[in-house]
Amino acid sequence: MALRTRITELLGIEHPIVQGGMMWVGRAELAAAVSNAGGLGILTALTQPTPDDLRREIARCRTLTDKPFGVNLTILPSVSPPPYAEYRQAIIDMGVTIVETAGHRPQEHVEHFKAHGLTVIHKCTAVRHALSAERMGVDAISIDGFECAGHPGEDDIPGLILIPAAADKVTVPMLASGGFGDGRGLVAALALGAEGINMGTRFCATVEAPIHDAVKQLIVANDERATNLIFRRFHNTGRVARTSVSDKVVAISAQPEAVFEDIRPLVSGAKGRIALETGDLDAGLVWAGQVQGLIHDVPTCRELIERIVGEAEAIIAARLSGFRAAA
Repeated sequence: MALRTRITELLGIEHPIVQGGMMWVGRAELAAAVSNAGGLGILTALTQPTPDDLRREIARCRTLTDKPFGVNLTILPSVSPPPYAEYRQAIIDMGVTIVETAGHRPQEHVEHFKAHGLTVIHKCTAVRHALSAERMGVDAISIDGFECAGHPGEDDIPGLILIPAAADKVTVPMLASGGFGDGRGLVAALALGAEGINMGTRFCATVEAPIHDAVKQLIVANDERATNLIFRRFHNTGRVARTSVSDKVVAISAQPEAVFEDIRPLVSGAKGRIALETGDLDAGLVWAGQVQGLIHDVPTCRELIERIVGEAEAIIAARLSGFRAAA
């Protein structure tokens, strides 16, 4: 039994499983492995230092897969923002057909991508944001529950509520994101009104993820309680793995007079990159979600996707049908 949904049809993929855009992780080897396994792999644009580097990474991904893949462009408020328009143009120039947008005020980017015929998925953490993105003309929504790694917004709504709440109002196809890592989650997402799942942390713990094995083993060893919420007092909440670094960030932030400058040295993206690439877990933050509690191994992307789909098909065929009373 194949799981065919509006998401698989829209994206031209075999299975309704998408790899989220992840800073320093969404590189060609991971995106290609996910796409080759029948999902949708996604490169992370801002992982590349310049738009020309992104062009080269897109070209490299094409040498590794002939299947569809996308590019994530996350827009964050900044005093000195990266050249978003140039990254956007690189995506268009390279003939990418699917883009995942996320973050702050995406309208300019969505309109430009749509004008060039790209399929746009927008990541949201609230129903009101999803409806706003739908009005902008996006083709699909990725709705991100409070369980997720990264920035879950400030409403603290978990997926069990957020996904059906969004499904009640959003008309374009929807991916469920945050807390997904196995076939049970995929079936639950479909039951709640989504048409596929978006996974980040689960794909970090795969053979092809271009990060140090010590980070993968941290994710495997951690349980669902082993995350910290940081930046809460600065209204930019982020969920990260519990490590010595994130514990320090939480402790410093709890001080009554704390300001962002007090934690800046601990939370820089450059230091997070060092942690991911060297395995030095004391070097910087490791972004991970509560789904750590469901991750117990480091398979290949193909093994993982086939396992998830197989579990989902078995649940749908056997377990759910078993609840039906005989006529």
